[in-house]
Amino acid sequence: MQNDNQIISIKGTKDGLIFHINDEESYQDVILQLEEVLASVPHTDQQEKAANVTLQLGYRHVSPEQKKQLREMVEKDNHFFIEKFDSKVISREKAKQWFEEHSLKSISQIVRSGQVLDIEGDLLLIGDVNPGGEVRATGDIYILGKLHGIAHAGTKGNDEAVIAASYMNPNQLRISQYISRAPDYETEGVYMECGYLDKENEKIVIDRLQVLPYVQRKLRKLKGGMYDG
Repeated sequence: MQNDNQIISIKGTKDGLIFHINDEESYQDVILQLEEVLASVPHTDQQEKAANVTLQLGYRHVSPEQKKQLREMVEKDNHFFIEKFDSKVISREKAKQWFEEHSLKSISQIVRSGQVLDIEGDLLLIGDVNPGGEVRATGDIYILGKLHGIAHAGTKGNDEAVIAASYMNPNQLRISQYISRAPDYETEGVYMECGYLDKENEKIVIDRLQVLPYVQRKLRKLKGGMYDG
């Protein structure tokens, strides 16, 4: 279903309907066109289940008040139910949250026993983590120093996070919900090592730092494979 000036076009899918709204037109013109489109919908049995609708907004930003208005218009006669608003733009708050979760925080300090350093995003720590100290990050953890305490990467469920240190002799490593006990080193520790999650065996593996680029590519490939079914 399409209108003459293409402000709104409707496409049917197996999951419902997609209302594509031209993002170059004014919001007021969109409202006027939407009224015409909805008025042209044939009346059906009120007992019939409402069709799911996705509003594709393109690069148009709509405020909470505008979303409320659109929802009230579309759902007024119980013919349609808005399942989601699909937009290619995000709010300032969500953009800030995304930046914090994906940015690298560089911190220079020593994390002593009893201290916890907890940050959003990836952590680059220039300094040591003493026994009894803990560093936590929602992303990766890179330590230019000695790791003797606890390191927990991917604290919000990111099981692709990695932990790397110039000198690795931790009390404990954690990635997402997975926990690794202190490695049984023959010596006091090892230099230039990294820890990552072996998803197939569901355990944290410690290996040479040189394998990190390969590991990260493999993790991305595994993730893509799971999404592809």
